[in-house]
Amino acid sequence: MTAAEAYGDIRPVERQGHVYSIGQQFRGYSAPLTWQRKYFTGVVGGDVAAAVFGAALAFFARFGILTPHSRVYALGLIAMPLVWLAMLGLSRAFERRYLFVGTEEYQRVVHAAIALTAAVAVVSYGLELPTSRVFVLIAIPTTASVSIATRFALRKCLHRMRRRGRCMKRVVLVGHESSVAALTVQLRRERYHGLDVVAACLPTERAEGALLEFDTRVRGSFERVAEAVAAERADTVIVLSCPELDGRALRRLAWSLERSEVDLIVASALVDVAGDRTTVRPVDGLPMLHLDHANLTGVRRWAKSTVDKIGAAALLLALSPLLLGAAVLIRCTSPGPALFKQERIGKDGRPFTIWKFRTMHVDAERRRSHLTHRNECDGALFKMKDDPRVTTVGRYLRRFSIDEFPQLVNVLRGDMSLVGPRPPLATEVAAYEADMRRRLVVKPGMTGLWQVSGRSDLSWEEAVRLDLRYVEHWTLSLDFVILLRTVTAIIRPRGAY
Repeated sequence: MTAAEAYGDIRPVERQGHVYSIGQQFRGYSAPLTWQRKYFTGVVGGDVAAAVFGAALAFFARFGILTPHSRVYALGLIAMPLVWLAMLGLSRAFERRYLFVGTEEYQRVVHAAIALTAAVAVVSYGLELPTSRVFVLIAIPTTASVSIATRFALRKCLHRMRRRGRCMKRVVLVGHESSVAALTVQLRRERYHGLDVVAACLPTERAEGALLEFDTRVRGSFERVAEAVAAERADTVIVLSCPELDGRALRRLAWSLERSEVDLIVASALVDVAGDRTTVRPVDGLPMLHLDHANLTGVRRWAKSTVDKIGAAALLLALSPLLLGAAVLIRCTSPGPALFKQERIGKDGRPFTIWKFRTMHVDAERRRSHLTHRNECDGALFKMKDDPRVTTVGRYLRRFSIDEFPQLVNVLRGDMSLVGPRPPLATEVAAYEADMRRRLVVKPGMTGLWQVSGRSDLSWEEAVRLDLRYVEHWTLSLDFVILLRTVTAIIRPRGAY
């Protein structure tokens, strides 16, 4: 029997002396996703509260107290939550595919706010209604901002629970052993995705190589996916790219799972390429996955540069007392200048001078040759937790990333961005493989995906992968999320040394 025939909806299965069909295995079975309903309720409640708050703030800011002229706007306190929920629904901000992880959820909220503003403007103009522009310009942006804040807070709570192993989806992986092992490592490292691998189905029916290092149970071959789902009470099946599972086999597998609440996910072979760059377009009934080129130029890049310079100027002004205090401490506790400059490689391989607070003794570069054997980082980086070259004050500056703040000057000069890949040394670039040079097509950043994902605790391969993911997926909303996560990373300085 072939894999395609095995996934048929009528194949009988024998277990414990009984014969029954795959469909019968799932009757009465419901995936334990109570936490999703509670989460969705919290999202809706937060959006309602945001709408009430936005309407109330706009009302009192515009009218102060209730007057006959403002009574019609008082109805906004009642109508705003209903209208806001409707706009969010039309913008698909409640769909599960956009909740829990990623920036698409926040983009949907922004789209809803823009659509609502446009709708109010058109209706007011068409019906010649005396709409207060102050009321609208306060109510809608405030509502959207509070909605995003509440959704972000709910998501952070969910991610904390997932780090403790709660609110997870039970996943059965289907594919070749090496691919299953690689995805298992990634999902266990990034637990905020909420995917807990509980079993696997392999073409060899048993683990023989990479998967032996894990406690993941192997539930047989591809023919036994439905049985594995029932036995593990899984709610998600992820099928990895492999030639044995063609379109017909996947279709039949989907038929066998559609009677339950089991999600079927097909993992693309396009590593770290997703989001807006991929679209499925049918060609004579055949779904074709189109891959667009990364957006590295144009209006959005100009917007990013503008945001960088405005943000850098504002941060320099706000942090000037802290920067002055750090410079004084460095000069008073160790001989040498307060600032350290070094040549790094920027966009398109152009060198530039980076500025940082000096955290090491002035002879650090000369002493490095004697410490090469103590390098704790693989690849081209040199890192060690207890580096004797770091000064006492320097340890605290590194712990809270204060040593990086002078790079705001580099952002103002246009050499760097607030968010981007790590700025490499020339020696590191010389050791790059061909794929790694992709990091140089954008400006390096003060913070990035690797900094908010573990910093020096990450392997060189993982740091490169995260930088490449950023280059392929860049959006302004992703920058915003990384900046928010940077604040958390500074407060909880894991991997900072």
